[in-house]
Amino acid sequence: MKRAYILSAALVPFVGAASIALAQAAATPAPQQAPKSAQPAQPAAPAPKPLQLQTLDPSSRPDPFPPVNPRFFTASTPTVDTVNAFLKSLWGYDPNRIWRVEAIQTTQAPGVTKVVVYVSDKGPNAKVAATAFFVTPDGKHAIADSSAVIPFGATPFADARKILQDRADGAYRGSSNKDLMLVEFADLQCPHCKEAQATMDRLVQDFPNARVVFQNFPIPEIHPFAYKAATYGYCVTKQKNDAFFAYAADVFGKQAALTPDTGDQTLKDAVTKAGLDPAAIDACAATEETKKAVSASIKLAQDVGVEQTPMLAINGHLVPLSGVPYETLKSVISFQAVQDGVSTGAAPASSSSNSGRTPPSLNH
Repeated sequence: MKRAYILSAALVPFVGAASIALAQAAATPAPQQAPKSAQPAQPAAPAPKPLQLQTLDPSSRPDPFPPVNPRFFTASTPTVDTVNAFLKSLWGYDPNRIWRVEAIQTTQAPGVTKVVVYVSDKGPNAKVAATAFFVTPDGKHAIADSSAVIPFGATPFADARKILQDRADGAYRGSSNKDLMLVEFADLQCPHCKEAQATMDRLVQDFPNARVVFQNFPIPEIHPFAYKAATYGYCVTKQKNDAFFAYAADVFGKQAALTPDTGDQTLKDAVTKAGLDPAAIDACAATEETKKAVSASIKLAQDVGVEQTPMLAINGHLVPLSGVPYETLKSVISFQAVQDGVSTGAAPASSSSNSGRTPPSLNH
């Protein structure tokens, strides 16, 4: 569920689906003319090499992209190498995706750079799409549209990964170490979060080396019982880590009963189902310590850029759980683990594994 329904539609394609399919942000064919220079009077930078992530076999498909023109490279930063490293972090899970950086330009805003990328795949009839984003003066953020700001750089997820290793303290399954962290941000009254639990159960099984964390991100503006459910969940976890998942499963299964008339009893029944004393959990949930802990979990979500539920942070790489095919999700996790030099513990992929193709639509 989107937080107060104010999440920009473009953020999902750029952070999650652009992590999964940024090209979807511009689904129309690429324009025939090259991008216009923002300040043509400035001297052009040296032409970059026409880099792509994968080598395209010319016998199967001619180069689909326009040739690189040095005229459209008027900014000294970021470099083409940095942009390619950034895009590899987003798209490297897909062996079929190819792209070329066609412009890195100065703009009228001091220090703000515009980057234009053409994207396609190796298929013989694949279309070329154009997408653009802006890089902030500090070189640490990219802006996909007027409201979507995401980390930028050669390793864009490193800072969020470190924050999650330090502060993600929700109930967890799987590994005790934090080399590979899959942190689910969810709201116990969110219907889409309920649907995502089957996916999370599969991830626990398929990635034995992962620490799979449930991090409370209640959205009380639209789910009145979400905050109280989170406080109960925190107290259940505090008493017994594994009991949380029995508690959460019962709450998710009885979301329809989270009403003013039956909501309190529903939470207490879920605590009983988890094998704990509902009176003790209720007392714990009312304390300032618990409220501060839940607020800290909400703040953690905000600090790493989460604005909707359910969202999965894969070593800091945010991917929405709703609408993403499971095999694609697995590909992203496996690729991110390779990037970070850690083992997933997963069985080797079969030859029929997912090609990583873009889902038809992720704008929910």
